[in-house]
Amino acid sequence: MAGAQEQYDDAMFAFSQGEYETAITQLKQVLEGDPNHFDAQLALGMAYYRMGDYQTAIQEGLKAQKLRPDEQLVHTNLSLFFMKSGDKATAEHHGLQARISSWKTAKPRGAESADSDLQMAPERPPAPAQFPAMPWKKKPGST
Repeated sequence: MAGAQEQYDDAMFAFSQGEYETAITQLKQVLEGDPNHFDAQLALGMAYYRMGDYQTAIQEGLKAQKLRPDEQLVHTNLSLFFMKSGDKATAEHHGLQARISSWKTAKPRGAESADSDLQMAPERPPAPAQFPAMPWKKKPGST
C-alpha cells in the first residue's frame, strides 16, 4: 500500500486536474490512516467547496481549524465557504481571524530571513548636527 505522502500527492494531482470526487476519496483514505494530516484535511474542505457542497466544506474546514486554530489559510477558506453558503457575518469573522493570524506570523520589521534574497537596507547613521567649518570659504564682510 502506498505511503500517506504518496496518497496525498495522488489526491492533490487529481484535485489539480479537476477530478474532485477522486480527490475526495483519496483524501479520505489519507485521513483514515492519519486523522491529524492537516494538509489532507484542508484540501478535503476545498474539494467539497469546488464540488459546490458548501455545508460539507464548512464541516471539513472546521475540522482543519481544530488541528491548527491559528492557521491563516484555514480561516481564509472558512471565510470563503461561509460566504458562499450565505452566512456573511461568520464569513467576515473568519476573514478577520485570517488577518489576525497573518499578523501573528509576520516577522518584525528588519528581521533577518535566511531564505530571502531581499533584505532591508541598514539604517543610515544620523546626519551631523552642524557641518564642519569650511576654511576655504570667505566669511561675509572679510577681504
